[in-house]
Amino acid sequence: MRAVVVTAPGHAVLTDVPDPRPRPGEVSVRVTSCGLCGTDMHILAGELPSARYPCVPGHELAGEVAALGEGVTGLTVGTRVAVDPNMPCGSCDYCRIGRGNLCDDYSAVGVTRDGGFAELVAVPAHCCYVLPDSLSTAAAGLVEPLSCAVHGLNRLPRRPGAHYLIYGAGTMGLMMAAVVRHAGAASVSMVDLNEDRLAFAASFGADAVATEAEAFDRPKGFDVVIDATGVIAAIEDGLGRVRKGGTFLQFGVADPAGAATFSPFRVYNSEIDIIGSMAVHNSFQPAIDLLSSGLDLDPLVSDVFGLDGFDDAVAAFRAGKGRKIQIAPARG
Repeated sequence: MRAVVVTAPGHAVLTDVPDPRPRPGEVSVRVTSCGLCGTDMHILAGELPSARYPCVPGHELAGEVAALGEGVTGLTVGTRVAVDPNMPCGSCDYCRIGRGNLCDDYSAVGVTRDGGFAELVAVPAHCCYVLPDSLSTAAAGLVEPLSCAVHGLNRLPRRPGAHYLIYGAGTMGLMMAAVVRHAGAASVSMVDLNEDRLAFAASFGADAVATEAEAFDRPKGFDVVIDATGVIAAIEDGLGRVRKGGTFLQFGVADPAGAATFSPFRVYNSEIDIIGSMAVHNSFQPAIDLLSSGLDLDPLVSDVFGLDGFDDAVAAFRAGKGRKIQIAPARG
């Protein structure tokens, strides 16, 4: 089969590799769509400590079951599935208290083992979630990032009628906008420096968009402020936009070495909650159910490349062009 292999940081090649054979308890999946993500960029650049080289990246994957390993039940060849890439160890302290997304012994498809930028990938059968026939190929490849947004929503207080401010109109910011709107937000305002993304956000349902939050007429601030950028300047600005009794959610991935400045007195005096949201936690099936119920996120997918176009896809991602970029290995 063909796969994109990162042989070392900065070096990715499209090459032929042996077809994966599923071990006991595993299945092989013929990949139909796999989203390109910031995590993949970190792997390509050698910036993710947990990544192992050589590796096939790609963790936002969906496809069809191609073969069953010994002992697998509940799945059949041809079944459409989305793959939860996260594989908590089940035995560390965090796993034992039900916080598997914080597992000390982190393992994941597309990070510590080969992922979805390939025609086939072997994954644990328990990581596969059956997809309804009604879901498009694009939507199938959005299940993993949507599950992150669902977990972020689960971390927030659920108050119908709340006013939200979201920094970042990229894929994840737009997904957060969609899920909070679905959960009863009164308004969603979005900040981004990219005018094209802001224009799309306005067409996608944002009530107000701007290149800076000062443009919004909310002198008392917002009930919930969400950072989906990981940019320190945006985080610092956002912390100052939370109204008394409000909540700030750190959803974007920031530089591990970065540090933000804020007023501890204001957090205390205004009873501001600061919350983090890390990856996926019991949110994969709810994400599928949301899509099945009619949440239409297909417009978020702006570009689909075959394996031959992987370098072009990476260049477009780095240039901030489009929205969600997916790789469809069957295209070539």
